[in-house]
Amino acid sequence: MAKSSQLLHLKVAAAAAALALLLVLAACSGEQPETDQTLTYPLSAVVTTGMVADIVAEVGGERTSVHALMGADVDPHLYRPTRSDVARMQGADIIFYNGLMLEGRMGDTLVQMARTRPVFAVSEAVDEAVLLDTDDYEESFDPHLWMDVSLWIHAVEVVVDALSEFDPDGASEYRANADAYIAQLEELETYVREIMETIPENRRILITAHDAFGYFGEAYGVEVLGVQGMSTESEAGLEDINSLVNFIVENDVRAVFAESTVPDRAMMAIIEGAAARGHRVELGGELFSDAMGAPGSYEGSYIGMIDHNATTVARALGGTAPERGLHGRLSR
Repeated sequence: MAKSSQLLHLKVAAAAAALALLLVLAACSGEQPETDQTLTYPLSAVVTTGMVADIVAEVGGERTSVHALMGADVDPHLYRPTRSDVARMQGADIIFYNGLMLEGRMGDTLVQMARTRPVFAVSEAVDEAVLLDTDDYEESFDPHLWMDVSLWIHAVEVVVDALSEFDPDGASEYRANADAYIAQLEELETYVREIMETIPENRRILITAHDAFGYFGEAYGVEVLGVQGMSTESEAGLEDINSLVNFIVENDVRAVFAESTVPDRAMMAIIEGAAARGHRVELGGELFSDAMGAPGSYEGSYIGMIDHNATTVARALGGTAPERGLHGRLSR
């Protein structure tokens, strides 16, 4: 890794270590709205990513209006809030973000917002013992929790508790909405587990553009390798690509996968490198990693995103899965 990249990672790591403490101090500063304030409906909830937005919209129902700062194809690792983003957050009743340094460049803004309104990381309810380490930043964890549906259910509980505390009159509605959504997530979890188990054991190797699928691999029994690290701040080098080419040839890997938020240059270089070694490896499809699909599409929902990923991976690696996924809603 280049020296400049190492310095950047150290700076971000230092920010990560301080961010949680600063948010707590800001929340306790006495400047937050009183709990008996008169609320105006729908509540304005501003969130960072589409995955978090889906939870808040499902749990909040008609009592909330949700705005996601990051849309399809936006990389949250690199995202910096715009002036309009800051204005939206300043006008929000409540703010939700992923946490675990996914939104690393938004740390200062989140701390500032937490001085005057409730700000919640949906990852806060996940037991640290099940979090995956990362080599990208010291004393930090893999933030891609949504790749394991069972872990993402914990994020739903954070949203239920936060909205219920902020708006006690809506607590029973939030709980009922959450229970209905969790039932859908549990159905999704069962589907993903079942189709991933159909992949032959010697084919259970998932190679993607960056290390976003660690929780997916841990939960559903596949070995995961990324061309880049956990963050997308620095591009893969020639040594990284050659190492993966060697692995692909030696392990007879037949498919690799691009990601919607990461340029596919490295993946194409790997395919070409394997071909030069006399080994044919195909692009198994494009997966949604740090952002969901197009707004309004099935893949533009969290459930559709995971359905697409699991179905695409299972079919490309030799498993059995319906062409159009869990409920036949995937785009062809």
